[in-house]
Amino acid sequence: MTARSWTGGRLVIASHNPGKVTEIQALLEPFDAEIVSAAALGLAEPEETGQSFIDNALLKARAAAFSSGLPALADDSGLAAVALGGEPGIYSARWAGPARDFSAAMAKLEQALAGKADRRARFHCALALAWPDGHEEAVEGMVAGRLVWPPRGSHGFGYDPMFVATGQTLTFGETAPADKHRLSHRHDAFTQLVARCFRRP
Repeated sequence: MTARSWTGGRLVIASHNPGKVTEIQALLEPFDAEIVSAAALGLAEPEETGQSFIDNALLKARAAAFSSGLPALADDSGLAAVALGGEPGIYSARWAGPARDFSAAMAKLEQALAGKADRRARFHCALALAWPDGHEEAVEGMVAGRLVWPPRGSHGFGYDPMFVATGQTLTFGETAPADKHRLSHRHDAFTQLVARCFRRP
């Protein structure tokens, strides 16, 4: 199927996570997008029942496009620890509980890694773009690195204060947002999506 180009105007970011919305909005800035979040539109968060990051991103994008009547871009991302067989993976947000307490999630992750020498991990990001007529595009990006303890830094969100990308010395939590955008899994996925669907005005 031929990829469809997004042609500008209003675009729903299908997320209730302010950190994700801010990062995606910064990445979309060159493309004349009028961004509105799912939270601002009062859209419900669909249950994430997919078996992969792409499954869940598509599920969220479809729901937002259908409910809003606008094109919708959804992100599903998470951290996969090698020593834990890829956990927490698609359950990364759920490890933080209903209150989205990522301090508790990071402590849970560190406890699960106790006694394991392998600290390698990967951040994954799937991006899905859905239109109200049912057309969909999806890509997945990744960044490899290692996990540190205790967490460091106050930038970013989620597991960022535990993660040091390969070749770097600072955690994502210590990295300035513009530098993190350049290194991140979300940037990798967005670069792929831009090549498929976005054109600069």
